[in-house]
Amino acid sequence: MLVPVIMSGGAGTRLWPVSREGYPKPFMKLADGQSLLMKTYQRAASVMSTDYLVTVTNRDYFFESKDNLSQVNSKVQSTFLLEPFGRNTAPAIALAALDILEKQGPEAILLVMSADHLIKDGQRFEDAVAAAATLASQGYLVTFGITPTAPETGFGYIECGDVLGVGYSVARFVEKPAFEKAQQLLASGNHLWNAGIFCFQAGTFLSELEKTAPEIVTIAQACRAQLGDGAVTSMQDYSADIFAKFPDISIDYALLERSDKVAVIPCDFGWSDIGSWQAVSELTVADETLNRTVGQSVIVDSRNVYVQSHDRLVAAVGVQDLVIVDTPDALLVVHADKTQDVRKVVAQLKALGHDAFKLHRTVARPWGTYTILEESSRFKIKRIEVKPGASLSLQMHHHRSEHWIVVSGTAQVTNGDKTLLLGANESTYIPAGNRHRLENPGVLQLIMIEVQSGEYLGEDDIVRFQDNYGRC
Repeated sequence: MLVPVIMSGGAGTRLWPVSREGYPKPFMKLADGQSLLMKTYQRAASVMSTDYLVTVTNRDYFFESKDNLSQVNSKVQSTFLLEPFGRNTAPAIALAALDILEKQGPEAILLVMSADHLIKDGQRFEDAVAAAATLASQGYLVTFGITPTAPETGFGYIECGDVLGVGYSVARFVEKPAFEKAQQLLASGNHLWNAGIFCFQAGTFLSELEKTAPEIVTIAQACRAQLGDGAVTSMQDYSADIFAKFPDISIDYALLERSDKVAVIPCDFGWSDIGSWQAVSELTVADETLNRTVGQSVIVDSRNVYVQSHDRLVAAVGVQDLVIVDTPDALLVVHADKTQDVRKVVAQLKALGHDAFKLHRTVARPWGTYTILEESSRFKIKRIEVKPGASLSLQMHHHRSEHWIVVSGTAQVTNGDKTLLLGANESTYIPAGNRHRLENPGVLQLIMIEVQSGEYLGEDDIVRFQDNYGRC
């Protein structure tokens, strides 16, 4: 029995301004409108032998992850293991293995995949999974190795050892090399890129981890014990106090580099970790001057330029070797050879306390979205969209009052001790200190404009009394 485990975390800082801390790389949509996480869920559904999978993610990403799954496959169910913060891959996989061990037994096979990778050839991927599962059923910890095509310095390498039927034993793991070393590894013909995809039995994994990093297994068991009956539910939200005891360590360091049961499957299925804007640009077909565009743009007398803009028209004249990415609140212009350094921009924004490192102008919530249209120190204007049947929390603000104007759809409004039903072109005023709630009782999307005014307009000025999404 094979159960996919989707690892969905990380801030994706090299793909700013599209990827942000509050809306990370797995949710980034490609040119076809699907996110990387959606594509991963589809890929998982093609190889799974059960009706459920496991998603390990941050608790802040639960609702968006669940929505991504429902958009591509409403029949597949996921158990969501929710981390309060990241502790790298070893603790995450240990928690998933314990969950699957309890539900499916020690011989159940985990297929561990990152949520933010792209694989072009689905059939070859399925063939590789079948080969990996064969070795996993024999007690091996299997990793997927990608046949290298260039002396890449951004990936770790795996040196192949003895032949093991459909794969090889792993002689050693090689850290991300310098360019000259990468050239040597490529020329040897005996090294593969480490794709970060793994396959093993739940029982084998945990017994081997007990040998190399027993504290991880102990803490993972404590996390599950703290849940009580919640350990068998489809949403497991772990205690931050216990979770904080995990070391921040990858599965490579915690186990794979220290075990003698590691095997590798050579793969060639069009894999990419989409690790930079250069990698994203290569997903789009270039014209005769190597220019690529997604969205609205005009490129004149330029060469090797990538432009992505879905809202504004972007024009480039007489330039070369650039990546230009435009979003409603931030514009990135970077030399094509420096796309790995975009993370430095994010680090500076974070140091300055600028919201652009964390949030987009449009922010997803369990009930829908809000978009900041304009703001100053004393007022803020938002466009709010509420899904049919959804509702915001019953809440109060200390420092701001709000005007709500319905643009389309129907709004059910709790305002103090009154309940109102508002249609298009109708409005209400909510004074500071009033308990209030917005609901969409209809079957169409509710769209409204909110005008806030007051001495403090931060999102943390909120007191929740009731909430359908467990945020009180």
